[in-house]
Amino acid sequence: MGLRAEMPLLARHEGEWEGEYRHLDRDGKLLDRHRVEMTCRIVGDAAYHQTNRYTWDDGRTEVHEFPGTYLGGGRCGFDTDRLEGQFWEVDDSTIYLTWRFKGRPLRLYEMIVLSADGRSRSRVWQWLEDGVCVRRTLIDERRTA
Repeated sequence: MGLRAEMPLLARHEGEWEGEYRHLDRDGKLLDRHRVEMTCRIVGDAAYHQTNRYTWDDGRTEVHEFPGTYLGGGRCGFDTDRLEGQFWEVDDSTIYLTWRFKGRPLRLYEMIVLSADGRSRSRVWQWLEDGVCVRRTLIDERRTA
């Protein structure tokens, strides 16, 4: 059937997004804040591709590419030089991801909730080290195209 048919919520995320990342320590203290511009797209029947462009107030920038492959059964996987993981749809508004940074003893768990009108989404990451949450990332985004 293919990626679009088996992951219709993921297909609703296609487009351009912008927003803000806020990284908090386990006590809720702000560690970092930066803007994001993101492109999400499905390529053919079996690939997902995401480009994240980050900008900090001090002028620093980073760009990261996240190519994903449809694994079947409603799951996608990704494996880059920095991280690897999987994601899947939980219900008609929620995508769940789990991944790890290569070479670091961290597991990350993310929940993405798309609004009913498809114009905004919220994301939460939990960073676990040895089973203990050491950091959280809160992301609010709005669709720009």
